[in-house]
Amino acid sequence: MALPALQLSDDQAEAHDRVAELLRSAGVDIDEGHLTPLSEGKSRVMAVIGKAGSGKTLLLAQLYEALEEAGVEVVSGDWEGRKRKDKRTLAILAPTNKAASVLRRRGVPATTIHRILYTPVYDPEYERIAEWLAGQAERPEIEGLTDAALDRAFAFYQTQKSIPGALAAAGLRGSDFITGWKRREDPLDIGFIDESSMLDEKQFEDLKEIFPTLVLFGDPAQLAPVGQSGEMVFDRMPKPAVMALSRVHRQDGDNPILDLAHALGDPEVDFNQFERLVQDAAQRDERVIIAPRVDADMMARSPVLVWRNKTRIRLIHAFRAAHGAPGDRLMPGEPLICDGIELPLKHRKKRIDLEARGLIKGAQVVFRGEGKKPGFSRVHVVGAEDPNISVASIVKIEQLEEEEPFIPYAASMGAAFLHGAAVTIHKAQGSQWRDVQVFGPDLSAAAYMGRTEAGIPLWKRLAYVAITRAEERLFWCNRYALARPVEALGIADLPEPVARLTLEAESDG
Repeated sequence: MALPALQLSDDQAEAHDRVAELLRSAGVDIDEGHLTPLSEGKSRVMAVIGKAGSGKTLLLAQLYEALEEAGVEVVSGDWEGRKRKDKRTLAILAPTNKAASVLRRRGVPATTIHRILYTPVYDPEYERIAEWLAGQAERPEIEGLTDAALDRAFAFYQTQKSIPGALAAAGLRGSDFITGWKRREDPLDIGFIDESSMLDEKQFEDLKEIFPTLVLFGDPAQLAPVGQSGEMVFDRMPKPAVMALSRVHRQDGDNPILDLAHALGDPEVDFNQFERLVQDAAQRDERVIIAPRVDADMMARSPVLVWRNKTRIRLIHAFRAAHGAPGDRLMPGEPLICDGIELPLKHRKKRIDLEARGLIKGAQVVFRGEGKKPGFSRVHVVGAEDPNISVASIVKIEQLEEEEPFIPYAASMGAAFLHGAAVTIHKAQGSQWRDVQVFGPDLSAAAYMGRTEAGIPLWKRLAYVAITRAEERLFWCNRYALARPVEALGIADLPEPVARLTLEAESDG
């Protein structure tokens, strides 16, 4: 097999060859399209690192295509098919649902790290349909499922390789084909991990146990996980195992947002000079906007990014007041952030079920409305393949100068949520939005304090992560002010549920 048709830069081509050599040592030759069965042996770990615009995602996508063409099967966490001695597999993972959905939009079948740690227990008829969709079995005859429904499932799968999505197109619900979840016991094969700068040591060790061959893709300029002294897992790897990429101008189209991100690498640029660079970029290019006020309409789907928690809480209360949100309940359309699952150990199965469906810490959610029982909420999980669920919820709206948050909804146990109209830059890592608002006064405060992380001014790391969350437009908000919303808050922009997934029996509430 030849290298992908799109011409690679010199360092991308070298990284491609280095990964190909690593795969070849593991029995997968993507150049010749030759596979040998997985054998036990030493683990293989490599990292491909580079700042925004260096082509990490392009390289990951092309390596995935080469592996698939060579006959390697992709494990998505939805369905893995029958085990065979000669089968070789690839899993493409990201730390969050949003990061995985960014890859899926680019044609890469990614799932979350957490989702691959747990495997579903399938209904036998589900397996028959899945095997047929994946081309491994004849078309099945399923009682209660018409030929037209199977045709819809098949047509969906041809455009998007998602088994749950295909079954939803056939009119099936998640509870029809997944009867439970269990912790993965058997190791997998090849793992590609995107946004690996977000990994902590425990996650890294877990992944090395599961994948004998592991390739990390990460950005060394982002913020390191809390508690790791500014270090990322690839910082501790041997130098020969780390391949660094440079920026590829012809691929990013001289994007002014990436220009600003790379300007932060200049040690001579201080905060005042950087703000002048932002202003200059805004005068030249409509993709950078100097905003005297935070946009309340945009906050409903794209949170304003801040450094300090007190700024986050103030902006959330200003957002709710601007939209006329009542003090004792949520309005449909309000954004939330999952803050974890609050369940005792005896409810471990429910915890696994919720997390496997996408409600992991940091997941972005939109409130759709109240559930049938007190404390239950109907929510849309951003980036999840089956986004619309009903869940026992504990919603917390933090208050300034008060230790205890206001709780408009509280089941006895379930998923905990914080408001998501504003989020810290740390929590935004791994996510991207079409338009991003960055709260400049907070970064100014970080610069004034003079803090550093791994020898780099903290404000530069914060600014780099914040502005590179923008896919198309960057709004640099330079004042403490909020523009009143133009549109009413609602859920008309969200897709209607194809089949509602109930994760916990509402009678449990």
